[in-house]
Amino acid sequence: MNTLVANIFFAVAWMILFNTFTWLSVLSGLAVGYFVLMLIQPLAGVKSTYFKRVWYWIKLLVLFNYELIVSSIEVLWDIFTPTHRSNPAIVNMPLDVKTDAGILLVTNLISLTPGTLSIDVSADRKTLKLHVMFADDPEAVCRSLKEGMERWVIDAVEDRE
Repeated sequence: MNTLVANIFFAVAWMILFNTFTWLSVLSGLAVGYFVLMLIQPLAGVKSTYFKRVWYWIKLLVLFNYELIVSSIEVLWDIFTPTHRSNPAIVNMPLDVKTDAGILLVTNLISLTPGTLSIDVSADRKTLKLHVMFADDPEAVCRSLKEGMERWVIDAVEDRE
C-alpha cells in the first residue's frame, strides 16, 4: 500500500512539475512513478507485490474488455441471423477464488458479459451457479471461465504464495 501512495505522490509531483492537470498527465505521471519506483525498489530492500498487481489489473481490464466485445458480437449475431444457435443452460462452476472481493468481482464480470449471468453463490462459497446462453458443452464453458476471468481475478486480487 505504501508503494501505491508513493506512486500517487509521483503522479501529483509530475502534474505540478508540468503544471497540467489532465487525464493524460495523471496517466503519464502514474506511469513515470511506476517505473521510477520499480527501479529504486532494490534500494529499499523490500520486495513489493505492487508492481505485479498493477500488471495483473491492466491484464484483467484489457482481457475483460476483449471478452466483452467478443461476447457482444456473438449475442448480436445470434439475434440478427435467422438461425439461432443458443442453447441456454444452468451451469455450476466450482470456484477457486477465495476472498469476498474476488468472488464479487468474478460474479460481476461474468454478469456483465453478454450471454452469461451469475445467479447464485453456494453457502460454502465454492460453487457459482450461472445461466449461460451458449452452453453446448457446459464443461467447456466452465473451463473457459475458470481459465479466463477467474484466473485473471485471482491474479489481480488475491495474494499468491
